[in-house]
Amino acid sequence: MRVIITGGGTGGHLFPGIALGAALKKKDQGAEILFIGTKRQLDQDALADYDFQRASISCMGLKGKGWLQRLQSAASLPGAVFEAGRIIKIFKPDLVFGVGGYVTGPVLLAAKLLSVPTGIHEQNSVPGLANRIISRFVDRVFISIPGPMFPEKKTVLTGNPVREEILEAAERLKRPPGDTRQILVLGGSLGAHRVNELLIEAMSIVTQKEGLAVRVIHQTGSSDEQMVRQGYGEIGVQAEVAPFFKDMAALYRKADLVVARAGATTLAELAVMGLPALLIPYPYAADDHQAKNAGHYVSGGGAVMYREGNLSGEQLARAMIDLLRNEKELLAMAGNMKKMGRPEATRLIVDDCLTLMN
Repeated sequence: MRVIITGGGTGGHLFPGIALGAALKKKDQGAEILFIGTKRQLDQDALADYDFQRASISCMGLKGKGWLQRLQSAASLPGAVFEAGRIIKIFKPDLVFGVGGYVTGPVLLAAKLLSVPTGIHEQNSVPGLANRIISRFVDRVFISIPGPMFPEKKTVLTGNPVREEILEAAERLKRPPGDTRQILVLGGSLGAHRVNELLIEAMSIVTQKEGLAVRVIHQTGSSDEQMVRQGYGEIGVQAEVAPFFKDMAALYRKADLVVARAGATTLAELAVMGLPALLIPYPYAADDHQAKNAGHYVSGGGAVMYREGNLSGEQLARAMIDLLRNEKELLAMAGNMKKMGRPEATRLIVDDCLTLMN
């Protein structure tokens, strides 16, 4: 079995692809996986621990760009398709699978021109521009959240693939609740500056004014690590701070409450783990898709959502205090989140991909 997985640029695109690649190799130990991504350091770091071959192509995105950049992107497309086609001819895949990001377009188009079976996975409630265009000619579309955005005949609702180590962590007992509450803060793989600021403001109220015993694990993104570390130090909060965490399974098992953006992959992982969440969607996400992602979990009773634009540190503190002091509500949210988890997502996609390959 030889499979190309393409996508990248954010953890939300990379991690479902990693989950799929690992599952295919588990299904067939002789399987060869080639991951075609971007040249960003994030892609290289996320893939470093996995036994995948890697490649990248030169291309540019369209969404949110000015007219000059759009022209440059359009001009680079034929070269990107040719480059992808050359990689496909050398690797000779049985399937090419896209997980999102602008890099997927040229690769899947080249695969279609070379008559290689194709599939895509859309993590978000509102599909990105690349997947909207690509869905017209791929063989199968897998979606995480119900929605009428793609051709019905070839669309399958599977949920979002979650990495094996997180599925395994979800099966083990969480740590017993203690006097010190654990809050996990996730701003996404690229960080979230305003969320980082709000957390420091909020934690000074939670710990100093209200006297709650709280420990924080905070993923800051690369630019805010020092600022956040210093902020917690000044208010005397116990905190584990890093720009990016690799072992998310271990961190999820420690958490009582998660404060996060509303990326689809993060939400899928929280649901599988059964973790209640306080969500602050990225306000500039394309088509406001993060708010729509969050809305799905809020309506199911597993999360609460606040808009960043009118959220203060004090409001965030009050929201956290209310949840941390109400064990019954926190447990109910955790149960509701668990019900929305789809741990079978990867298996469903793998089974359908094997059908496509055959």
